[in-house]
Amino acid sequence: MAKPVAIEVYNPNGKYRVVSTKPMPGTRWINLLVDQGCRVEICHLKKTILSVEDIIDLIGDKCDGVIGQLTEDWGETLFSALSKAGGKAFSNMAVGYNNVDVEAANKYGIAVGNTPGVLTETTAELAASLSLAAARRIVEADEFMRGGLYEGWLPHLFVGNLLKGQTVGVIGAGRIGSAYARMMVEGFKMNLIYFDLYQSTRLEKFVTAYGQFLKANGEQPVTWKRASSMEEVLRKADLISLHPVLDKTTYHLVNKERLAMMKKEAILVNCSRGPVIDEAALVEHLKENPMFRVGLDVFEEEPFMKPGLADMKNAIVVPHIASASKWTREGMATLAALNVLGRVKGYPIWHDPNRVDPFLNENASPPNASPSIVNSKALGLPVSKL
Repeated sequence: MAKPVAIEVYNPNGKYRVVSTKPMPGTRWINLLVDQGCRVEICHLKKTILSVEDIIDLIGDKCDGVIGQLTEDWGETLFSALSKAGGKAFSNMAVGYNNVDVEAANKYGIAVGNTPGVLTETTAELAASLSLAAARRIVEADEFMRGGLYEGWLPHLFVGNLLKGQTVGVIGAGRIGSAYARMMVEGFKMNLIYFDLYQSTRLEKFVTAYGQFLKANGEQPVTWKRASSMEEVLRKADLISLHPVLDKTTYHLVNKERLAMMKKEAILVNCSRGPVIDEAALVEHLKENPMFRVGLDVFEEEPFMKPGLADMKNAIVVPHIASASKWTREGMATLAALNVLGRVKGYPIWHDPNRVDPFLNENASPPNASPSIVNSKALGLPVSKL
């Protein structure tokens, strides 16, 4: 086997060989694999994104499972190599799996894992952080201060937007979108307008109850509305956060025409998937509308930004860190490892991938199940009754 340099090995005599294409946060995930008889190999190759050839070298002649990353191209070539090596499972250390050809995995009988249920609050918090940073122009002000340009208080210095009493728009009111909406409504007393194909009854009840609480205490109550279209949200909201899934229907969901519908001083936040926004159109809109602001955690062609975006003072850009809290990243590593371990050991699939607390309790052994296998039905895998 032609190994890439810098392979860290745990439990070299383990019965099952599990490879991680990158070092992952924490040590619990390693310990859980080792305790179940796995030899764990962690690649420390100093490349941000491993190529298909790099990963084929890692898989080698015998490999029971691989833990990989969202940046890797898992298609026919890699699943064929993993199958030939006797592999049973691959898991992304991510909730998304746009980098995975699930049909190819099905063809070779390889289970594909992901890590939902542990990113909700962390991602919503970053979306809220970008919202506040954009509204109050915090990044611009920070650069101004560090540049030694501050000579004293001025009435017009970095005047931004007050969020209280304004309208927050949420497109995609699933777990993360709803968590974000609750933060902005309760934290900043914003009114809510949202668009989703499905009614978010729990979110509506939350806003209603909070509005009643405010009214009972002599304050202006907050309100909610479920919009009949996404365009209604774009026209009416002062702050808009995107939380849709990425598929053919949501590619360039926010394009030149829809950007033009938004208020001139609106704020747009995206912590979902980069291609949801037509980034080139966004750059032009930012140039033409200097009071329009945006906060981006994801980009259309990561790790690159479209020309001109980095130069825009009215854009806050961060490098895909929505899940980057210590608790969440260690939890993702644990879930990804247990997805692979479950298939290697022949365990069933956990009954609800969004209820993963039993796997994250460090004071107890995790259930004998794979937390989340996205193609479990296609492979005919049994579901845990625990």
